Amino acid sequence: MPRYLVAYVAALAVLAVLDALWLGAVAKDFYRGQIGPLMAEQVRFGVAACFYLLYIVGVVVFAVVPALAAESVTRALMLGALFGFFAYMTYDLTNLATLRGWSWQVTLTDIAWGSFVSAVAAGAGCAAALRFGR
Repeated sequence: MPRYLVAYVAALAVLAVLDALWLGAVAKDFYRGQIGPLMAEQVRFGVAACFYLLYIVGVVVFAVVPALAAESVTRALMLGALFGFFAYMTYDLTNLATLRGWSWQVTLTDIAWGSFVSAVAAGAGCAAALRFGR
């Protein structure tokens, strides 16, 4: 399988599993308690799928591709964390600036999570591509 496709599939799988655990179990009550009135009654799965499919393109382009050039999973982890930091920071600080009921606690927690999960997804994508990509 081509290297970038391996990276994409691995990064997507890792991000999807970790985010499902985070949002569905670990931090579910945190978000409901913090932003419950802002949450939709039902998850819009089509919109969520669109986010995940496109976000991973960014992770691969901005974190995995440069890391593959250096053959460095560590570089993928660092660039993935930076990509996640800036992406989630943009979202969260915009919400903090424009939405009533969006707190610093949600902002900082979400930015930390986005940085972490993006780093792990990029690292997994890079490692899989180095091992299984041609």
